[in-house]
Amino acid sequence: MRDAFTRALMREAAADPKLTLVTGDLGFGVLKPFWETYPDQFINAGIAEQAMTGLAAGLAREGRTVLTYSIGNFPTLRCLEQIRNDCAYHDANVKIVCVGGGFVYGSLGMSHHATEDMAVLRALPGVTVFTPGDPAEVEAVVPVMLRTPGTCYLRLGRGGEPTLHTEPVENWHMPQTLTLRKGTDVALLSAGGILTQTVSAAEKLQAMNVSAEVVSFPCLKPIDADKIRELAGRFRHIVTVEEHTIVGGFGSAVAEVLAEAGAGCKLHRIGMPDVYCCTVGTQQYLRGVYEMDDEAICRRTLAWLGE
Repeated sequence: MRDAFTRALMREAAADPKLTLVTGDLGFGVLKPFWETYPDQFINAGIAEQAMTGLAAGLAREGRTVLTYSIGNFPTLRCLEQIRNDCAYHDANVKIVCVGGGFVYGSLGMSHHATEDMAVLRALPGVTVFTPGDPAEVEAVVPVMLRTPGTCYLRLGRGGEPTLHTEPVENWHMPQTLTLRKGTDVALLSAGGILTQTVSAAEKLQAMNVSAEVVSFPCLKPIDADKIRELAGRFRHIVTVEEHTIVGGFGSAVAEVLAEAGAGCKLHRIGMPDVYCCTVGTQQYLRGVYEMDDEAICRRTLAWLGE
């Protein structure tokens, strides 16, 4: 996903000399093509994320479109006050990019587990939140994000994620959802890089004669409320999947829409419970520990359908 981000960003930078990328002393391998091609549009702010965000806000006030870039919680929670006060409050044209949402950096422990970022950033007034699920969605989202006024948040995986869409995602508009599989028995809704597990779970369910519709939400805020209401009218069970706490995140956003719509379907949320992860391991290992890998999604969905 990060490679797709760099490709999309370079296309945009070629057309906009005021587009500026600021990194917190990270990502040089993947960002190398950008800073070699556009050295005047690249700044290394060092390991000083609060200063990086304040710098981005100032550059934006001078007419630039500025992206801040770092891993996990570093460009978000570490500098939350600067995002709130310097960027969002002033509608500054700053785009915050997190590489490593969820358990991507699982072996580095709790400080690197980005499992509260979606809830925190979507709570800030005026902040648009993007959660693409695969490289194709990233390339579709980036140009839309750069043209969206004000402060935005882009949550990415890392590198090496497979492209799940069989065709390029073209003419995407905010907050459009993307349906990867049609189904009749249950709707599986996914936000972010956990889409790989959601699609795989649907395939496992299909082998058990359970037809699951898979819908990706590349935009969390604003959320595609019309699609949620449409799904609620067709399915008795909706399952949300996120590599993130279930408190205030994607599942909560869907629940808000369903509650206000008065829908009669049952909502089930898959994600982190209200705890910090005290375990270390690979991303896939931690997904299994917290029952959000494809096996767990399949097993839990079957149990809910059988209630």
